[in-house]
Amino acid sequence: MNVLLIYPEFPDTFWSFKHALEFIGKRSSLPPLGLLTVAAMLPPEWPVRLVDTNVQKLTDKDLSWADCAFISAMVIQRDPARKIAERCKAAGLLVVAGGPLFSTEAEQLPDVDHFILNEAELTLPPFLKDLAQGCAKRLYSSSEFADIQQTPVPRWDLLKLKRYASMSIQFSRGCPFNCDFCNVTALLGHRVRTKTSAQIIAELDGLYAAGWRSQVFFVDDNFIGNKPFLKTDLLPALIAWRQGKAGNIFCTEASINLADDPALMELMVQAGFTTVFIGIETPDDACLVECSKIQNKNRNLIEDVKRIQRAGLQVQGGFIVGFDSDQPSIFQRQIDFIQKSGIVTAMVGLLQAPPGTRLYERMKTEGRLCAEATGDNADGTTNIVPAMNIGTLKAGYRRILETIYSPGPYYQRIRTFLREYPPPRVREKLQLSHILAFVRAFFRLGILGRERVYYWKLMLWTQFRHPRLIPHAVLFAIYGYHFRKICEQQVLQEGFRP
Repeated sequence: MNVLLIYPEFPDTFWSFKHALEFIGKRSSLPPLGLLTVAAMLPPEWPVRLVDTNVQKLTDKDLSWADCAFISAMVIQRDPARKIAERCKAAGLLVVAGGPLFSTEAEQLPDVDHFILNEAELTLPPFLKDLAQGCAKRLYSSSEFADIQQTPVPRWDLLKLKRYASMSIQFSRGCPFNCDFCNVTALLGHRVRTKTSAQIIAELDGLYAAGWRSQVFFVDDNFIGNKPFLKTDLLPALIAWRQGKAGNIFCTEASINLADDPALMELMVQAGFTTVFIGIETPDDACLVECSKIQNKNRNLIEDVKRIQRAGLQVQGGFIVGFDSDQPSIFQRQIDFIQKSGIVTAMVGLLQAPPGTRLYERMKTEGRLCAEATGDNADGTTNIVPAMNIGTLKAGYRRILETIYSPGPYYQRIRTFLREYPPPRVREKLQLSHILAFVRAFFRLGILGRERVYYWKLMLWTQFRHPRLIPHAVLFAIYGYHFRKICEQQVLQEGFRP
């Protein structure tokens, strides 16, 4: 059976980095790791092709080659996923789908023949067995959690590596915390399950052998969920692995209690980690209690961020407004926090209630659900009726965006970060894309951009104060260009206006 793996296109969002990718000549930030892993689970005699529509078009020739289409998607890919399923069905293909989108919206997708839900390690094998016997059911699901130490190495050979800015691998699933608005624990559980160090090294070896020398994103929802294993096993293995190798810096997601463990941060930096995304959410303790973000409560969050930065890890932050406990002062408090912390990449969104979360069930009980969750954390929409007046909420949200990503505050925040951040010990290998980024930034931002005065002030300041961080200054300037484009799109949307 010829299998076509199809990944729908992402819309232009905060995390798509679409406008930043133009500077380096790449088409997508990350590959479809789930589909690459599923590909490794299929019968080895089946011919398999991947079409990631973020980097290439899905053609009629692709469809005519295939007998079966496997589609994976997140909620934010809802519309293109539906169109792809419809197109595959019209072409006479057997349509199989899995991933977060289909876990909550299976009934709304009549063009899909079979749903492989939850974790594919558990639900794909019985489907393949039934398919071979001609008795495949429409839906395969499981309430159990998979042993990911049995998960195979993803099929890196299916990728067109040069079209991506970063690669992705997964070390663990599950999170020990239970935030009210997050569906991670509903999907993957509280118990942190990890792969072995040998598995991770095998995945990295595959990428390195394929010629990858750039960023690798550990997609774990909380990389530090099992600190003892990290300290004694994985991080020492990564430090040993990178001896004699060039490039391959790492980034991941973690909880704020990383700041409490200097030894862990030091090991991460030695292993090549340069960036962590942390869900800050809000500086208001009442809101943290409301959403059960207990790990952030009763802390000096700004000092926590700065400790992580001083250790050599850039902090990217997630922020939310729209909690029931929010007061009108929250908008300025969020702006002040973001500016003082030096979190350059600050994603701010309105509170949404994804299906499967405790927040969703509470809003449903209270009759406050008003729409589907979009899956986009920073598109200026909410699917709940907020306690705060909606006009006040959206006007305040708009003020946050217009402030933190306008050139003055944004470039000032870069300086605040660079003052804390030591030069990285591990660097990416210099590539043509980096040179292109420097040249294009020179012209687009330094010559033609409306932020050109801020750009050159930053370059001069960095050259004299922190010359080894010039590449970071250029990178953040490019990020800022993307963020401003996204914010301009958001505030101009008719539905966004109060």
